[in-house]
Amino acid sequence: MLIASPATGPRPSVTPAGTLWYDRPGERWFEALPIGNGRLGGMVYGGLPTERIDLSESTAWSGGQSTIDLSPTARQELPAVRKLLLAGDYAQAQRLAGEHLLGTRASFGTNLPLPHVRLTFADRGPATSYRRSLDLDQGIVAVTYDQGGTRFTREVLASHPQRVIAVRIEADRPGAVSFTVGLDGSVIPGRTTSTEAGVAFSGRAVESLHSDGSTGTAVEIRVNVEAVGGTVRRTDDAFEVDSADSAVLIVAVGTDWAGEDPVRQVETLTATAAAIGFDAIRAAHVDDHAGLMRRVSLDLDAATEVDPVPTDRRRDDLARGGRDDGLLALYFQYGRYLTVAGSRADSPLPLALQGLWNDGLASSASWSNDFHLDINTQQNYWAAEPTNLAECHTPLFRLLQLLAETGQTTATQMYDAPGWVAHTVTNAWGYSAPGTDLGWGLNVTGGAWLATHLWEHYEYGGDDEFLRDVAYPILRGAAQFLLSYLTEDQGLLVSGPSESPENWYVAPDGSKCSVAMGNTVDRVFAEAILRDCAAAAEVLGVDPDLRERITAARARLSPYLIGRHGQLQEWLHDFEDADPAHRHTSHLCALFPERQITPRTTPDLARAAEVTIERRQSAAGWEQTEWVEANFAVFHARLLQGDKALAHLTNLVADASEANLLSYSVGGVAGAAQNIYSFDGNAGGSAAVAEMLLQSDGQEIELLPALPTTWQNGSVRGLRARGGFTVDISWKDGRLDHARIHPSRTTTHRIRYGDTSTELTFTEQEALIVS
Repeated sequence: MLIASPATGPRPSVTPAGTLWYDRPGERWFEALPIGNGRLGGMVYGGLPTERIDLSESTAWSGGQSTIDLSPTARQELPAVRKLLLAGDYAQAQRLAGEHLLGTRASFGTNLPLPHVRLTFADRGPATSYRRSLDLDQGIVAVTYDQGGTRFTREVLASHPQRVIAVRIEADRPGAVSFTVGLDGSVIPGRTTSTEAGVAFSGRAVESLHSDGSTGTAVEIRVNVEAVGGTVRRTDDAFEVDSADSAVLIVAVGTDWAGEDPVRQVETLTATAAAIGFDAIRAAHVDDHAGLMRRVSLDLDAATEVDPVPTDRRRDDLARGGRDDGLLALYFQYGRYLTVAGSRADSPLPLALQGLWNDGLASSASWSNDFHLDINTQQNYWAAEPTNLAECHTPLFRLLQLLAETGQTTATQMYDAPGWVAHTVTNAWGYSAPGTDLGWGLNVTGGAWLATHLWEHYEYGGDDEFLRDVAYPILRGAAQFLLSYLTEDQGLLVSGPSESPENWYVAPDGSKCSVAMGNTVDRVFAEAILRDCAAAAEVLGVDPDLRERITAARARLSPYLIGRHGQLQEWLHDFEDADPAHRHTSHLCALFPERQITPRTTPDLARAAEVTIERRQSAAGWEQTEWVEANFAVFHARLLQGDKALAHLTNLVADASEANLLSYSVGGVAGAAQNIYSFDGNAGGSAAVAEMLLQSDGQEIELLPALPTTWQNGSVRGLRARGGFTVDISWKDGRLDHARIHPSRTTTHRIRYGDTSTELTFTEQEALIVS
């Protein structure tokens, strides 16, 4: 049984998030260490004799707004495609859909990498005692080494308060700091020049693979240098510092996205930062960054608090079959760190496919570094609410507000429907048309899936003003579209024509098709949006007629079905998979992030979902990649299978993350020629750990629902649960020891541990719960 009493004494302190460290400089992008302030990112190599900081900025986009992306024949031909599908003529429907329903991307664009800051130091011989580290708690990369009898130190940070990257270079001997600074390696056209204070770059983010080669944002970069002692000298495109005691670099980037003046941006940012100095920049940065990171700590009873083995070797040991619970805890915090560094409340755009850090590979691939709406963008934010980073979710809501505007045109012109719709991909200007190819382009509920994050944010925070002003108008528009879009088929309401991203099925005549009616993923998010919209309307006391329509429609949605193999059907009919090893399992969104299928409420469907997972990963050529491993980890957490969740989390770190622990999409999958960084695995891994330790549905909080058997002792502090709760949990010998639950308001709520569920009344005082 569970026993609750008022918590006494101070809340246990939150331990630091941990440190990634290395005993050699980074030579590859996947060895560099990431910093970011929500808009400006850097990858720090810590090199000798040359330091390199790769720059990226969230609004440095090629392309622009477009009004010609919809097929002019889509609205006319869509009913014919639907009729063919309902009649079972799948091959003909596929052909017609390919001719008339797909979009174009004349000026879609991509986020592009920027030049890198290059620092070339005076060569003083071999270096010893080298250490390169990233302190997740403080958000600072530090490099230290001995060379020529001198101890050198660098600190690099990306300040959110000052909106710049700041670098300090010091030595323990006067006059030992000498270097040249430049801006190199640009993939965008532009010019680098020296200035009175440092170096500057002026260019434009244009490319011809994803846009017209001439449209894109203007980009300005300034690197200002302030040396203490020594001398400085300008060359044509570089700035030299000789025999200084120390030096500080301020890096600023500006673009004209959303009508801003990039030159004024960088001049103001560098001048303001220089005026307050590095010490003040550092102090404000640590206070700002740590204020978010220190909300949550995780202790998995690792053998040593500070491991003497460098992080890359620990990952290698894990890949060879070793056990390292401390590294898994570090990975959990790393996903939180990247969320803080890449997405702040005032960030102009949310985390893209590569988060804030652009390796140049996705932007030069057949797919681009954009916002994928068929899982990747959603997975980028799975950790935000449960790991106590709710304000980092905010940029996603601004993108949704934009899509709700642009998607009205698509809903009207393509579907003759009210409300708004978005499909599989979008960009910095709110692209909402279908994609350009069958198999992935007709994901009609991509925008609806994204919109479920609005209600999730409300469930955790309970902000009625947010619900009224931001969430409800978007949810209402998405619901209005779905009510119009759903079609009656033998008394049921089904979606279509649409695709289950990014999979294909074998039609009865043997043809391979992707377009269908009644795809399970559409049913999942039709139910989710209609439910969330009605719940929001009830809270706000509005739209009673709409609520009645929603209630009637939800009652007629097609049921979930179990196929001939015991699997959860991905399509309305029990088609065979054209690719049994495909990475996408979109229909399992009913299990996570939704709770329409659970082991306790729908055990047969939960088992069918498990069969689907088993069949996918056992198929020859299973497309194991970063977001899939994270996905399977949260699936098993929802199935209350902690050991299986841990296996996939371990695979994510060991087999789909690199030396710097950044997750990657494996080469050979989805047309990728090589491993390409993708942010979603990092965020998804953090979300999986949170789901293993705490789950909530707004009515019940479950403690340790999927605790792995090997995690015998540990504690977590500061996780969030729906309903406005903050939860600390400690466990010993594989069982709950106690939980400390702090509510945001007086309320009654159920608390579950294992098979025991107890309803408790919470005041604003913390409650201590023991088993």
